[in-house]
Amino acid sequence: MKKIGFLSFGHWTPSPQSQTRSASDTLLQSIELAVAAEQLGLDGAYYRVHHFARQLASPFPLLAAVGARTSRIEIGTAVIDMRYENPLYMVEDAGSADLIAGGRLQLGISRGSPEQVIDGWRYFGYRPAEGQTDADMGRRHAEVFLDLLRGEGFAEPNPRPMFPNPPGMLRLEPHSAGLRERIWWGAGSNATAVWAAKLGMNLQSSTLKNDETGEAFHVQQAAQIRAYRAAWKEAGHAREPRVSVSRSIFALMDDRDRAYFGGERGGEDQIGFIDPQTRAIFGRSYAAEPDALIAQLKQDEAIAEADTLLLTIPNQLGVDYCAHAIEAILKHVAPALGWR
Repeated sequence: MKKIGFLSFGHWTPSPQSQTRSASDTLLQSIELAVAAEQLGLDGAYYRVHHFARQLASPFPLLAAVGARTSRIEIGTAVIDMRYENPLYMVEDAGSADLIAGGRLQLGISRGSPEQVIDGWRYFGYRPAEGQTDADMGRRHAEVFLDLLRGEGFAEPNPRPMFPNPPGMLRLEPHSAGLRERIWWGAGSNATAVWAAKLGMNLQSSTLKNDETGEAFHVQQAAQIRAYRAAWKEAGHAREPRVSVSRSIFALMDDRDRAYFGGERGGEDQIGFIDPQTRAIFGRSYAAEPDALIAQLKQDEAIAEADTLLLTIPNQLGVDYCAHAIEAILKHVAPALGWR
């Protein structure tokens, strides 16, 4: 395990039990947690994107703000739903945020998951082409985004521009060199993992995937990662890919931990449906004293296959508690898994 980051869904609720009771609370605390995590030595700060929900949505203002307040930590998403995105405008936003962060963006994108509203992307002005699905549309948006990130000119310049142009066809600006190699695809199936490898994207595998074999979640996820790496090698890419997995992991260090997560001991995988046609398997949560936790995590085949682990954090419990939970993993669990 080379790198460990946190993954926040950015929930807020007006409940008096929540430390994030507004969007402002969540956004500002997301920045503060990234600063605290960098000080603890964590490698990455990642944020989930959901629309029409009391969660983090448009990610680039937040990513830019985190980039301006930190200096080392990787900053990313897991994931941006490409069904909702204008690829051209996204290239400009991503380039700006990456330059502010000094080239530390690690953008996870995907075709998305079920949202709070029916076909939410249509309210954003998007509609699948004739004969295509919304998933096809998301992948098409992703392909355009990847192509534009190369920074090659494609737009014909005005012969009488307001400002002088460089020679040749024009590209979108600002361009951030190297960002194209820091794009990840959130794959829910083996087939989309292979597709991502062929396009030269890194792989993000979450706490759920399509139940394709009926085996334990971590076994299926490990097989997905191996299929991805094989497809990457076959495609002949020059660089080594990166692979992340997400897990809910809590070291029970004190009475607060036991009160919040002691009930997760001995958790099991769950089966559900993310849409009427797709049976999915949801990975278990891990919660135990450090020695027991280490033993359990060493049996997780997908963690062993990945190079990056994203810890899902309970952001509604506040920055101080989340920093405590991260620190407990880094100090008492991560070294036994090969981190640092």
